[in-house]
Amino acid sequence: MACKRVGIIGSGQLGRMMALAGTPLDVEFVFFDEAQGSPCSQLGRMIQPSSDNALKDFISSVDVVTYESENTSLELVREINKQKPVYPPELSLGKSQHRLTEKTEFNDLGIDTAKFKRVTSKQELASATAELGFPIVVKTTTLGYDGKGQAVIKTAADVDTAWEQLGGSELIAESFVNFSRELSVIAARGVNGEIKIYPIAENMHQDGILRVSRVPVKGLSPEKEQQAKDFITLLLNHLGHVGVLTLELFDCEGGLVANEMAPRVHNSGHWSIEGSFCSQFENHVRAICGMPLGNPEAKQAASAMINVIGKNGDRNCVLANSNAHLHMYGKSERLNRKLGHINVFADTEKEVEDNLVKLADFIEECG
Repeated sequence: MACKRVGIIGSGQLGRMMALAGTPLDVEFVFFDEAQGSPCSQLGRMIQPSSDNALKDFISSVDVVTYESENTSLELVREINKQKPVYPPELSLGKSQHRLTEKTEFNDLGIDTAKFKRVTSKQELASATAELGFPIVVKTTTLGYDGKGQAVIKTAADVDTAWEQLGGSELIAESFVNFSRELSVIAARGVNGEIKIYPIAENMHQDGILRVSRVPVKGLSPEKEQQAKDFITLLLNHLGHVGVLTLELFDCEGGLVANEMAPRVHNSGHWSIEGSFCSQFENHVRAICGMPLGNPEAKQAASAMINVIGKNGDRNCVLANSNAHLHMYGKSERLNRKLGHINVFADTEKEVEDNLVKLADFIEECG
């Protein structure tokens, strides 16, 4: 029997879109988050962790728990899991929280990555540049998102600056990957092992923040498409994953190279709300509730997603466009903040590109 009450750790836009997708399935939502007036505040009960008996109240209020972010506390997940199932499981969350662990896991499974080295001092960072060559990308092993927590070292003179910027107990240094574009593959896996894979997306970033995703990927060879599907399937089954999993990839001449994974619904899959028969958000809810998974295939010949970053822009120009759907998250304007997104669809890729030109002000807006 499918569960009726889903707990979500966090109450941002991802939780909001999960709740919007799950409500028509007769699923109720409870949010565990300190934030007040969050994007989820009108979509279900809010429990603040600082309130009396908050965790006990949260656990007793739900049948299953999920989360919005890979930065969710492992200790919290373990505590909840003693009484109620948490999906995706602890293994998926733990592997994705530490970049060295994550990339080692990829390599152990035969999934290609950039060459990498563990760095714990400025001297080790200098040694890594000698071994990996210039340029290299240096990242914190934990936390960091949307371009935060990383630096590019192009010459030996950049080592001091990078270490001062990121220096901590542990970093990961990665050789620079010569890629033509960035891709992502998103899939859902149910409690019974059923897997559904979404069309691969091509992603355009600016200042480390996703600006536009396009589906389908132009000119992607059948071999690379299959490689992406094999990678995500291998990870889903190896981790015993339940829910949505995202794998970010670099498209290189010799094949696809994995960048990182996210054990959750993902920004590059927002197009699926109107663009697929069953969105990533609905399939995540279905998966964690033990329901049959829905059809992830695209409904239109082409789709795209534009992130609304920093400032709202002219909403009327979106609403007047019959090929566009506006999704706002109820957030105030702030530099580099994701305020919403726009989904665009059409019968041809050219029509989608024409609509992206019409909405170019949203793509170029940097806050």
